[in-house]
Amino acid sequence: MIALQVSQLSGDMSGVELMELPDPVPGEGEVLVRVRAASLNYPDLLMTRGSYQFKPEPPFVAGMELAGEVVAADPESGFAQGDRVVGGAKTGGMAELVVLPSRNVRKVPEQLDLVTAAAMGAAYQTAYVALVELGQLEAGQTVLVHGASGGVGLAACDLAKAHGAKVIAASHREEKLGPLRQIAAPEAAIVNRGRFREQVAELTDGRLCDLVFDPVGGEIFDESTRCVTFGGKLLVVGFVAGRIPEIAVNIPLIKGFSVVGVRAGEYSRRFPDQGQRIMETLDQMAVEGRITPHIDRKLPLSAWREGFEAMQRGEIVGKVIFEP
Repeated sequence: MIALQVSQLSGDMSGVELMELPDPVPGEGEVLVRVRAASLNYPDLLMTRGSYQFKPEPPFVAGMELAGEVVAADPESGFAQGDRVVGGAKTGGMAELVVLPSRNVRKVPEQLDLVTAAAMGAAYQTAYVALVELGQLEAGQTVLVHGASGGVGLAACDLAKAHGAKVIAASHREEKLGPLRQIAAPEAAIVNRGRFREQVAELTDGRLCDLVFDPVGGEIFDESTRCVTFGGKLLVVGFVAGRIPEIAVNIPLIKGFSVVGVRAGEYSRRFPDQGQRIMETLDQMAVEGRITPHIDRKLPLSAWREGFEAMQRGEIVGKVIFEP
C-alpha cells in the first residue's frame, strides 16, 4: 500500500514522504479499511515536528481520522466486507489501507458521503464536547469563536448556530472575514488582534459572551478573559498560537467566570457511552442538514504537501481531505 510516513521529525516536513509499505493484516477485534477520505487535522501537522502532546516515535503513518469501506473484519467485530465506516486513531489514516480496532470505527449513515463523514470527526466532536457537554450551551446565548476559519472553529460556529446561539466568529486575518460570513453565517465576524474586547462589547451591548471557544491561546486567551460575561465559560481547546498562556486566579474569581479545559478525545475515552452518544447525535444532525462541514479542498494523497503547507500558512478555511 501507499502511505504517508513520518520517518524523521522536522520543522520543515523533510522527514515526511509517501512510501510503499506492506499491506496491514487485521487481527482479533480489528477491521481492515480501504481509505477513501482522510481528514487533515492540526495535530497531524504538529506530530511531524514532535510538538503535539502525543509524540509517536518515527516511523509512523500520519493521519488521525478517515472514512472508507471495510475490506476484512473479525467476525465478532460487528462489521462485514463492504460496510461504509468512519473512524480513526492517533496515527495511520493517511494510507490506502489501515487496520483499526473495531471500537474505533462506526458505520456511516447511508445519507452521508464518505468525504463528509471524514470531515466531521474530530472537529465536530471537539466542538460538541466543548460547547454542549462542558459549556452547557443554551439557545440565545452568545458564543465567541476564535480560529473560526479552521476545521474546529467552523464546526464550533456551525454547532452553536444549530443550537440557537448567537455567534461572533473571530480570525486574526482580515481577508478571512468575507469567507467566514459566507460559510458560517455568524451574527458578526471580527479580527481578533489587539484589544478586541471593545468590538465584542459593542456587538453585545456591553453584556459580553456566555462562552468563548479558544483553540488559539497566547494573546487571544489573554484578551478573551476580558470578553466573558459573569457566570460564563472560557473554553480552552488548544494553543495554535504556540504560547501556552497563564492566568492569575483572581481574574476568574472577580469576574465570576470559569476556565474549562477541553480534551474531547480523552472525554470520550473516559466516558465511552457519552462519546458514542455524541457521535450518533452529530450523525443525525448532519443527516437532517442541521450541520454541514465545509471542505476547503480535496486532494490526492500525492499532493499531501500542498495541504500540510496550506495549513501551516493559515490559508485553510474549513477542512482538507486527502483521497488516497
